[in-house]
Amino acid sequence: MSDERSTDPDPAADGVTFPALGLRPELVQALTALGYEEPTPIQQEAIPPLVAGRDLLGQAATGTGKTAAFALPVLQRLPAHRTDRAPVAIVLVPTRELAIQVSEALHRYGREIGARVLPVYGGAPIVRQLKGLQSGVDVVVATPGRALDLLQRGSLHLGDVATVVLDEADEMLDMGFAEDLEAILDETPETRQTVLFSATMPRRLDALARRHLDDPVRITIAREKAASGESPRVRQTAYVVPRAAKAAALGRVLDIEAPTAAIVFCRTREEVDTLTETLNGRGYRAEALHGGMSQEQRDRVMGRLRGGTADLLVATDVAARGLDIEQLTHVVNYDVPSAPESYVHRIGRVGRAGREGVAITLAEPREHRMLKTIEKVAGAPITVEKVPTVADLRARRLELTRAALRESLLEDDLERFRAVVETLTDEFDLFEVALAAVKLAHEAGGGTDDDEELPQVTFRPDSGGRPDARGSRGAAPRGGRPAGGPGARLFVGLGREAGIRPGDLVGAITGETGLTGRDIGAIEIHQRFALVEVPEPAADEVVRALRATMIKGRKATVRRDR
Repeated sequence: MSDERSTDPDPAADGVTFPALGLRPELVQALTALGYEEPTPIQQEAIPPLVAGRDLLGQAATGTGKTAAFALPVLQRLPAHRTDRAPVAIVLVPTRELAIQVSEALHRYGREIGARVLPVYGGAPIVRQLKGLQSGVDVVVATPGRALDLLQRGSLHLGDVATVVLDEADEMLDMGFAEDLEAILDETPETRQTVLFSATMPRRLDALARRHLDDPVRITIAREKAASGESPRVRQTAYVVPRAAKAAALGRVLDIEAPTAAIVFCRTREEVDTLTETLNGRGYRAEALHGGMSQEQRDRVMGRLRGGTADLLVATDVAARGLDIEQLTHVVNYDVPSAPESYVHRIGRVGRAGREGVAITLAEPREHRMLKTIEKVAGAPITVEKVPTVADLRARRLELTRAALRESLLEDDLERFRAVVETLTDEFDLFEVALAAVKLAHEAGGGTDDDEELPQVTFRPDSGGRPDARGSRGAAPRGGRPAGGPGARLFVGLGREAGIRPGDLVGAITGETGLTGRDIGAIEIHQRFALVEVPEPAADEVVRALRATMIKGRKATVRRDR
């Protein structure tokens, strides 16, 4: 029977240190050099059983310090300056960005013991990754698709693996990697240690854990005490907005909030591109990020955001998974997420390490019940507020002008402007000169008064128990019409002969587009082909996305059904 622990301890209060967790001196030295003083709750709870070789099932949100929680025990069990070529540990993650992040962490922690860490992921030259495996590696950090590709090529050998880590396992299942994970785990020894971390614990993930984990220690870390012993302070707010007024309402809210950096989540690539263009037209520095962009384009976008030349990232869930942006202060849901777990993942990107964060959702009047479902899953109230009025906006702009003037008075060298003021005071009162200067500063900062009032609406009453709330990621009934309206039927040139199942098509479509399982209609699997119904407006996008990806490791002919 597995151990179960649910905790939100304060490590500082207990005086727990990294040496007390039984870590080897080289690792403690590396942590000290990096400025780590004490373990977070997930590290305090997870490291001792992992060092002891136990399997572990951990539920913890983004930002809890779980990377170090599994990375340090992996390195603890690694012989110093090992020379064998085959890896002894593999870490599976959902995205390229997270693979790089985890790989960098393992490299920093394991530098003193000469740990050889290799990230392998799609969207990068496979030749370089093949050379890295041939040269010898201790820990492989991989996305499931690329790991399976390397296994099938005979280049990745997992016979010596002692530890397997599934990080953000729920995300990997949502992206359609269930069968890939099973295939990879089958290639590892039965005696391995298996570690699974997830922000949420859906039923199918629990089933995966029961199949592959042996008497695991179960740990649940409350998000309220997630990072560095400090409470993440995430203010969660929703505004009720008619769809036609959403772009204007978003601009109004951004003006009021004045984020340092923000991610705005949209459902589809088309919505991302349209909204990015609209926001740039309104004077914001916005960048788009979605699955239709090449990896080089994505890297450039992230470089501009991290470098401060952009302050808004408009993205789909798929493109933004695994991103870690230190200066991020706001997350905006342009639409209410179709699954509560998506909301949990999104807001986990702010309020990290004790920093303040804001999560904003633009909800349509009919989405009251969905928002209530999200509140229950997130375990925190979402305050519903009115869209800021023109008066609110003017007051906020004046406040920003006053703050900028105060900062200038405190810090700037103003002496060179004295002659201008003295000349004007010969003709005007000093107070009037100051008023004119404030007016010019205010207008230069965008403080014009030509805004129009936006409609103030409220949620519609629940209508006879109709299922407006889409409380799970489950697909629509396979015999029904897609939720997005009139459907288009697509031909996919793979069928039962290739082992294709409805879940494979749902996973491929939701993983590469902004559609959810509920948006997909009837699916027919024939011997050599399949037919799938999707919303007509998204049909061409789905065709392009499926042509550019692999379904169960194979390329497929995809077109509209004739």
